Amino acid sequence: MIEILTAGAMTTVQDTGRQGALRWGVGTAGAMDPLALEVGNRLLGNAPDAAAVEVQVFPFKARFNRDGVFALTGADTGARLDGEPLLPWARHRVRAGQVLTLDLPRPGPHRQARACLCLPGGIDVAPVLGSRSTQLRGAFGGWQGRPLRAGDVLPAAATDAALAEALDRWSPLAVVPPVIALPQSCDGHAAIRVLPAAEHEAYDDDSRAAFWQQTWKITPQSDRYGYRLAGEQALRLSRPLEMRSHGIVPGVIQVPPDGQPIVQMRDAQPSGGYPKIGAVIEPDLWRLGQAPIGSRVRFVQVDWDEAVAAERALRAWLDGVADRVALYATLKGAA
Repeated sequence: MIEILTAGAMTTVQDTGRQGALRWGVGTAGAMDPLALEVGNRLLGNAPDAAAVEVQVFPFKARFNRDGVFALTGADTGARLDGEPLLPWARHRVRAGQVLTLDLPRPGPHRQARACLCLPGGIDVAPVLGSRSTQLRGAFGGWQGRPLRAGDVLPAAATDAALAEALDRWSPLAVVPPVIALPQSCDGHAAIRVLPAAEHEAYDDDSRAAFWQQTWKITPQSDRYGYRLAGEQALRLSRPLEMRSHGIVPGVIQVPPDGQPIVQMRDAQPSGGYPKIGAVIEPDLWRLGQAPIGSRVRFVQVDWDEAVAAERALRAWLDGVADRVALYATLKGAA
């Protein structure tokens, strides 16, 4: 349904990730902002985990090769369709031949790093190990196991009948971006909730205090594999600690010998041997995934019960979005 005209590095096809494959040494991959993915799919009536295009380097341009609909979520990139501005976090109608352009994310307190482009039924690529996500390290999944480039033509999974019905019932619909609807900050920086991990107590008192109290800059060495952070005070162990490699998952915060943490992200390898000081709770992975390079974050300590409550609160917000989309569709059908 779309032809890629311009795509920067690391623009890929992603869904919610490859679950259950860590035992074979295969990482999860998946969207860096799973919240943007699910909302975009909800706006189109797709399955919540349908595959989409995740854009993280701009500008991005794509031409639609047939009449249809699409949804844009994630970063506000000043999107335009044949030069006409588009509302972010919304679904839009498109005619064959029109060109979608995404520019650099707009600056400001709500600036985010990645945009998500959803098509009816999702991007139609073959699942590998239960997921359509691009696994860059293994060069499989997604579109030929690689980032997208000019000339790639991606089909939408919706049938002709389903697309005709969507066009017949189409109407504008948008949601309030979660960065606004679900604000979370500390001292003017994005606040990321974290559970203390297995080696948290192995760090000296000053290091544990610094981990929670200082801001951490996301360095240019960060990518889908991991966010390398820099803080004024490095983290130091109370005593030398030798560890064997062991299983890790996205969100785990490891500390290499230089004392500057690395947060494992969606393309993280499934094992590692650095000590773990904390783990980002799953409901906040989207916030970290949208944090731009060079921005700063604060870690906020939570316990298990607070982490579970955060997951429930996020799910309640998503359910509310789904309910409003369904209600709007019902009212439109009755009109």
